[in-house]
Amino acid sequence: MTKFLLFVGALIALIVLLGSIGPLLIFGLSVWLLYIVFKQFIKTDSVAAKIGWAFLGLLILSFTISNIYSLIGVAAIIALYLIYKNWNKSDDDSTVVHEIKGNDPFSNFEREWADLNK
Repeated sequence: MTKFLLFVGALIALIVLLGSIGPLLIFGLSVWLLYIVFKQFIKTDSVAAKIGWAFLGLLILSFTISNIYSLIGVAAIIALYLIYKNWNKSDDDSTVVHEIKGNDPFSNFEREWADLNK
């Protein structure tokens, strides 16, 4: 049942990722262009150039904000990664019982409890 739910989750995440791949690419490109514009804005000393870089930065920022919903694609990528990491985990990993050798009842509580629950 766990594998089936992981498969369904991966299928949904893959469909969401494929649906948002275009806006995700435009979002990444616009963030990269914003970085370049910011670096050029910091380098320049001219007031006219600063105004020009600021105008260009605001224009690119509008493209970035219009593609902000592409972050759903990033969430889908993260979901696919987590599903991939949890795919090969077995269900028995959660129950771990350590058996301690000895006759002291206080140090062997886990063993005694496991014997009582059988």
